[in-house]
Amino acid sequence: MTQKWDLLHGKIRHHLETIYADVDITISVDELASKLMTAMRLNDEEDIMQPTAHCNYWDEEDVIMITYGDSVISADEQPLFTLDRFLHTYCKNTINKVHILPFFPYSSDDGFSVIDYSSVNESLGDWSDVERLAKDYGLMFDLVINHCSARSAWFENFQKGEGIGSDFFFTADPTNDLSMVTRPRISPLLRETQTANGTEHVWCTFSHDQVDFDFRNPKVLLAFVEIIRLYLDKGATLFRLDAVAFLWKILGTSCINLDQTHEVIRLLRTMIEHADPSVIIITETNIPNRENLTYFGNANEAHAIYNFSLPPLLVNTLVTGDCTYLKNWMMSMPPAQNGTTYFNFIASHDGIGLRPAEGLLEEEEISTLVHTMQNFGGKVSWRASAHGQQKPYEINITLFDALQGTTAGPDRWQVDRFICAHAIMLGMEGIPGIYIHSLLGTSNDYEKVANTGQNRSINRHRWDFESLAVLLDSPYSQHHKVLTRMSQLIRIRKAQPAFHPNATQFTLQLGVSLFGYWRQSLDRKQSIFCVSNVTNEEQSILLSSINLIGTDKWMDLITRDELHDVSGFLKLKPYQTVWISNMDFE
Repeated sequence: MTQKWDLLHGKIRHHLETIYADVDITISVDELASKLMTAMRLNDEEDIMQPTAHCNYWDEEDVIMITYGDSVISADEQPLFTLDRFLHTYCKNTINKVHILPFFPYSSDDGFSVIDYSSVNESLGDWSDVERLAKDYGLMFDLVINHCSARSAWFENFQKGEGIGSDFFFTADPTNDLSMVTRPRISPLLRETQTANGTEHVWCTFSHDQVDFDFRNPKVLLAFVEIIRLYLDKGATLFRLDAVAFLWKILGTSCINLDQTHEVIRLLRTMIEHADPSVIIITETNIPNRENLTYFGNANEAHAIYNFSLPPLLVNTLVTGDCTYLKNWMMSMPPAQNGTTYFNFIASHDGIGLRPAEGLLEEEEISTLVHTMQNFGGKVSWRASAHGQQKPYEINITLFDALQGTTAGPDRWQVDRFICAHAIMLGMEGIPGIYIHSLLGTSNDYEKVANTGQNRSINRHRWDFESLAVLLDSPYSQHHKVLTRMSQLIRIRKAQPAFHPNATQFTLQLGVSLFGYWRQSLDRKQSIFCVSNVTNEEQSILLSSINLIGTDKWMDLITRDELHDVSGFLKLKPYQTVWISNMDFE
């Protein structure tokens, strides 16, 4: 073998020695490392790439749209083809990356209970449709790594006690003390299952249709490396590691964020970046903020982490008219070092998670937020606390309806408040992710909730492309207004070096009614002062309070208005955002 092979083999072996230090495995780490390299096709000199440390494989032009494969459908057309048509028709010069939520055969949870990782759900299309999208867009694939469907061939083999998958699943004795296990759901943790070897109790972190893998078995790790290789071949340029925080289990612990979980991520990072250094790993860890930050590792785990605290804090800011909590959180967030960044989002296929707000919002503040969202038609999903109490886990509501008013009730500022939320998010340090239903200004889908019995369905509407097109082409519809204004903001953002995901960011101190931060481009040539009125009343800002340099020319990038008196006042309408930039950054 070559020197490059030996070096990489050594790195992988080191990861494996750490992962399996306390596990008696039936294969040597040397042999397992070789098998993993073969699965990833890293045996030939020309196939082993050399990643550059602390390299940013992203810039200000990157904007990710989050969507299901069938969020937009059309008669007599595969949904993935319709998605491509929608993107080319309505997202030109705005979206350059697409997160297609799990598009594999599944049995529940709208795709996150995967039956077969290697094929495309035939109701959406086939691999050729995915590869067509990959020609024009960077694609994020979900790696649903913690669990699979109870209807998968692997789990059927587990029940039969033979074949691939027969030893893939984590089981526990119900008499064990499981009281410390962190639960995101209130359903029973263990599922009683009859197998050829007798009754087993299978670990189910999320639901009894989602059975958890046992990564103590190296065969499970090998199977997922093979899946990763397949996805790379099919056009994946980003991987979202779904629910990865729960991956490793040790009885008597919380079974979340364990050291072995972090080491598995480091191993996958090593293998992926030696196959293609430009591929980005994003960890989906819906947990308290401080724990979430650990998934950066030392720039050797996730390239990006979901900024899960942003949605509840930003919604809370805009419905209360007080940015105190959001501002305090932003000041506490460490700047991401080069080679890492935040993945910012304020809406997704799931709800507004409340665990990431723990320690950031007071209990009373969370209670008020939940009550306000319920008044706006939202639903609440619950989890069991360590003491057996039910606590709100997430709020299920479309972002458009979540921002229809304030704690005082609905008002006339819904669209402006909604655009304000995105203007704040689009200017922040990190890569922005925008849910398709936020681009479209979609309202709560109560009919789908009734049909599925699932609260999350409220934010998973399925549009008919032709009907949607009529609305998007009508200047009087909320959907046209939202898409037009959102597209304008995105296009402006993509042209600003100071909005590079790793550009400098400082929080401004402007009181509770004005939320602001300063961005400076990596070459220090462009500065942008981002200021938003988070209230339903006009506010004024003294421009000297943000220290605009008098020798520069300044303008609001959104309105294109020049600021001639940098010592005067600037009035901001309710929920107006200004991006004040110097003009010599071409």
